[in-house]
Amino acid sequence: MHRRRRTALLFTAAIVAAGPLLTACGSDAHPGAAAVVGGQRITVAQLEKRVSEVRTAQRSAVKDEAQYQQAVAQTGTLTRDTLHGMVLDEVLKRAARDADVTVTRKEIQQMRTGLEQQVGGSKALETAWLQQYGVAPERLDANLRLQLEAQKLARSLGTDTGKPPFWNALGKASKELKVDLNPRYGAWDVQKSSRVDAKTPWLREVTAPATRGTA
Repeated sequence: MHRRRRTALLFTAAIVAAGPLLTACGSDAHPGAAAVVGGQRITVAQLEKRVSEVRTAQRSAVKDEAQYQQAVAQTGTLTRDTLHGMVLDEVLKRAARDADVTVTRKEIQQMRTGLEQQVGGSKALETAWLQQYGVAPERLDANLRLQLEAQKLARSLGTDTGKPPFWNALGKASKELKVDLNPRYGAWDVQKSSRVDAKTPWLREVTAPATRGTA
């Protein structure tokens, strides 16, 4: 199980890292955008759809309302974490392309089969990824592709995903893509290739405390 946790959390350090807020965009500049990556918008609607997929899967996976609310509480930063993953996916794709790194469908299936053997089957793997990492079942293969891209990119650089050369490659890709986040969701630290919370006291969540867990 330790191997599975390592695989799924390749980017944990980036998700939680604090750092300078190097780039952010306002809703006036990009109406309806949660982020702009390489000139392409990740819309708020697209982000909300991803979050809804997770919430729907969580609802299906538990037996009663109390369990569902507990699952929601445990993933209270789901919206921001989901956006981080969507942006990082594009950054990693760019870095992998720059390094001529590719991932095949066969490699994804081999990785999935190995993980399923570790945890006791396909359903068990989907449940584990949902509960521990907030990945909806329909996004599992895409998440595994992300992990494989990261591993292969690191190997191509003669390093691993915890070392500076790997993160320098992602930082270079972030700069090339000119990542912008809507301040509602924080800002993008180019050096760490990570979403960070914006230090903007005039911005606040408008979600009522009772429903904050669904953000």
